[in-house]
Amino acid sequence: MRGPMGNRSVPVVVSVLSAVALSCVSASKSWPASGVPQGTRQDQTSVHLERGESLLRQGNLKGAADAARKALEQNPASAEGHYLLGRVFLKDRKLDKAVEEFSRSLQIRPASPDVLEDLASLYLLQGKPAEAEQALTRAIAANPQRIESYLSLAKLYERRRDVTAAKKTYQHVLAVEPDQADALFELATLYDIQGEYKDARETVGRLTRSKPAHADAWYLSGQIAEKNGDLDEAAFAYQQAIAVKPDLVDAHFNLGFIYRSRNRPGEAEREFLEALRYRPEYAEAHFNLGIIYTGMNKLEEAERAYEKTVALKPDYAEARYSLGVFYELHRKDMPRALAQYRKYRELGGRDERVERIIGSGLP
Repeated sequence: MRGPMGNRSVPVVVSVLSAVALSCVSASKSWPASGVPQGTRQDQTSVHLERGESLLRQGNLKGAADAARKALEQNPASAEGHYLLGRVFLKDRKLDKAVEEFSRSLQIRPASPDVLEDLASLYLLQGKPAEAEQALTRAIAANPQRIESYLSLAKLYERRRDVTAAKKTYQHVLAVEPDQADALFELATLYDIQGEYKDARETVGRLTRSKPAHADAWYLSGQIAEKNGDLDEAAFAYQQAIAVKPDLVDAHFNLGFIYRSRNRPGEAEREFLEALRYRPEYAEAHFNLGIIYTGMNKLEEAERAYEKTVALKPDYAEARYSLGVFYELHRKDMPRALAQYRKYRELGGRDERVERIIGSGLP
C-alpha cells in the first residue's frame, strides 16, 4: 500500500459566499457553522491523518481507524480520510468496507492513481479481475506516465493467462523507460516460459547489463543458457548470481549439477554443500551428494546422503532406486537393496533389471 495523498492537488470549489468574501476588503473572518476557523479545521484534519498513518504503520488498526474517523468528522470531504480508513479496513480483511471507503475517496477525487491501484488489488483479493482491470485502466488514464499502474496491469494479465496482453504492457513500459528492471525481468520470464529463448536471452541480457547486482536476473540468465545447452554461459551466470546473493540456494544447486555433469566432483560437492548450508532439507542436494560420494568411493558419506534423501522425501523414486543399487553393489546387502527396489516399484518406477531381481524370489 502506498502512503497518504497529502502532496497531491485538491480540487477547489468556490462558492458564492467565498466569492463575496474575496471581493470584500474587511477585517472580519469567515467562520464555519461549528464556530471553528476553516484553517484550524484543516490543521486538525491533517493532524488526525498524520497520526492515523503512523498508527497504521505500527499495526494499530483500531487507533488508525479512530484517527481517520476524527479526520472525517473535521472534514467529511477529505479524500485522504476515506483512503486511510479504507486501507485500515483492507489490513483488517474487511474487504467490503474497504471498497466502500476507497469508492468514497474516488468520488471526491476521481483521478487518484494510488487509490485506484489499491482498489484494483482489493478487487483481485475478492476474485474480481474485470473490476481490477477497470480500476487500473482508470489509474493509467489519470496518470499515463505512472509505471506502477502498467506493471500492476501486466501482472493482472499474467494471472489471467493473457500472455500476449502482458507482454504488450511490459513492452509499453520499456518504450517509456528502457531499463525498468521489473518489466525487463517479467518480460524475459514470459519469453522463457513460451520457449522464445532468443528474445528471453536478449531481454535478460539488457537487465544484467543495466543492473549488474540483480541476482534473480543472473539466475534466470543461467536457466535460459542451460536450456540452450550453453553450460559455460550458464555456469558464469550462476556464479554472478551467487556473488550478488550468496544464499541463492537454487543457483548453488544448478551450478553444482553443471559441475557434476562436467565430472568436477570437488566443485560440485562444494556447491551442493553450500545449498544445504542455507536449506538443510533440500532432498535433491543430498541425493546429488550421494551420487558424488559414491563416485569418489566415500561410501559412508554416500550412504548418509542417500538415507537423508529418502528420509526427507520418502516418495522420491529415483533416490529409492539409487539407494537400492548402492546397497546391492557397494554394501552387498540384498535384503536392504530389495526393500528399496520394492519401494521404487510402488512409487511407479519401472526398470527391467529391478523387475528381474524382485521376481527372482530373493529374500
